[in-house]
Amino acid sequence: MNVRNTRAIALASIGLAVMAGPVHAFDVAAVKGDIVREVDADYPRMDALYKDIHAHPELSFQEIQTAAKLAQIMRGLGFTVTEGVGGTGVVALYKNGPGPLVLVRTELDALPMRERTGLPYSSEAKAQWKGGETYVAHSCGHDSHMAIWTGAAKALLALKSRWHGTLMFIGQPAEEAGGGASAMLADGLYTRFGGKPDYALALHVGPGPAGEVTYRAGPITSNVDPMEIVFNGRGAHGSMPNMSIDPVMMAARFVVDVQSVVSREKDPMAFGVVTVGAIQAGSAGNIIPDSALLRGTVRSYDDDVRRRLLDGIRRTANGVAAMAGAPAPAITVERGGHSVINDAVLEARTAVVLKAAFGDRAHEEPRPWTASEDFSAFVDAGVPGMFLSLGALDPAKIAAAKGVGEPVPSNHSPLFAPLPEPTIKAGVLAMTLMVLNVMSATSS
Repeated sequence: MNVRNTRAIALASIGLAVMAGPVHAFDVAAVKGDIVREVDADYPRMDALYKDIHAHPELSFQEIQTAAKLAQIMRGLGFTVTEGVGGTGVVALYKNGPGPLVLVRTELDALPMRERTGLPYSSEAKAQWKGGETYVAHSCGHDSHMAIWTGAAKALLALKSRWHGTLMFIGQPAEEAGGGASAMLADGLYTRFGGKPDYALALHVGPGPAGEVTYRAGPITSNVDPMEIVFNGRGAHGSMPNMSIDPVMMAARFVVDVQSVVSREKDPMAFGVVTVGAIQAGSAGNIIPDSALLRGTVRSYDDDVRRRLLDGIRRTANGVAAMAGAPAPAITVERGGHSVINDAVLEARTAVVLKAAFGDRAHEEPRPWTASEDFSAFVDAGVPGMFLSLGALDPAKIAAAKGVGEPVPSNHSPLFAPLPEPTIKAGVLAMTLMVLNVMSATSS
């Protein structure tokens, strides 16, 4: 069954339920007013947390101080907190009578890159990464997510007369490097802390207007598969290339030739991207090195496209080495994270509430993201999930960029600069409503 038909059935089911009795019996307008008052009062704390985490980012599985900050806040709110889950992960539980167990996820980690926003709270942090030192920055937006996560937790406790069940707020390590969600699951997330959740919820900031929320049923993100290739050659003096087998030439040829897999071997109407994001080779301009290392990612929605791309990468790398008379390259192409699939029924229910609260600032995404997310691991375990997109940029800057035909800086750009207050406030409102949507004491 395709996604459109699945969502149509979900909407029809909700329509029948509404005729029999309201699906969302709580008054969204009244609840929104209560949440907004809580958020306005709590915003100075969230803003301080956001800027502190932004200025002091930590890399995947190194998020020790970040995790400790969140754990302290959640303990202060009255949650039962366990640290060190899946390495540096945090699990915070709050029981409020019988009802569903609802997982709410934030990520803890930042990126190995330098920020260039010029913000007064910008990061100058450095850390060790893959054998060297790197700058670290929250150009991903996870700092916004953490502020929103704590704000939603506080708002829900202030409104606990309106819901029943157990909150499972988790701080996940290593979303950017991958493996953090799987590490938490392997460490007993769904066995040590009350069982498998009834629902899993998350959101992610992006380059849309701050305060806007978007959603869709079915796939919302892409598959992602990490790629690492080492071309081995023979080093020589730069003036004597005939004495070498040049791995830099092999790496360069591969970067170009592998795109023919994308353009000629998959359906042109199907999404597929092969990106080489890092090439490391050599130590001086007059030395041909012995080896060249490439790292990249492969993204797709469809399993057939995924298989074609991964097979094509291996063939291209081996072919390039054979053409150069070099040994076979060392190729590591692994299946990584899956697409996040939003549950159609849950998405349709959530859309009703978000439209009521946000009006024309809430709408459906026309297509999935091309980016990837390992939130899928929590959902793939058999949990209905909802992953929401939250705009984060200044609308005036978006309009100015559009006026001159330039793109706005998006996630992972060194210039990505969310507008804190409207982004965080909208995120807390949206996430709190998403939780109440499935835990409300008066919803059927």
